[in-house]
Amino acid sequence: MSSTWTGLPLLIDKSAWERQEHPAVAVRWRAALEADALLSCAVTDYELLFSTRDAESFDAVEARLAGFRHLQMTDGVHRAALRALRDLAHAGPLHHRVKLPDVLIAACAQEAGAGVIHYDHDFDRLDEVLTFESRWLATQGTLD
Repeated sequence: MSSTWTGLPLLIDKSAWERQEHPAVAVRWRAALEADALLSCAVTDYELLFSTRDAESFDAVEARLAGFRHLQMTDGVHRAALRALRDLAHAGPLHHRVKLPDVLIAACAQEAGAGVIHYDHDFDRLDEVLTFESRWLATQGTLD
C-alpha cells in the first residue's frame, strides 16, 4: 500500500486513469508514461471505454490505450481471482464484496509480477489475498 511509483511496471486502474491530470500527480503520470512503466489489460480497457460519453471520446481513449503494453487475461488470472474472492469470503461476512474488475486487475498484476496504480481502497483488501504491489496514485483522500 505504497504511493511510490518506482521499482516495477504498474497496471493502471480506472480510478488512477480518471485522476491522471490532477495537478498533484500529472507530472509523475507523464514521467511514468514516458518510461513505459504503465500497463493495461483487457479489463482496464473495457472499464475505460465503457465510461466514455460518445463515439469521439471512445475513439480517443481507444487510441491512447493502444500505446500501452497489455497484460494477458489468462486462465491463471481467472483462477487467482476466484481464489481471492473465496479467501476474502472466508475472512468475514461480505469481505469479498470488492468490484469484480478490481479483482481481475489485481490477479492479472499478480501473474505478471506487476503492481497496480490506483486510487481505490478495494486494492488494499485485495492485497491481503493476492501477491501484487498495491500502489496508491496519491495518499488516500488527497485527490477527492
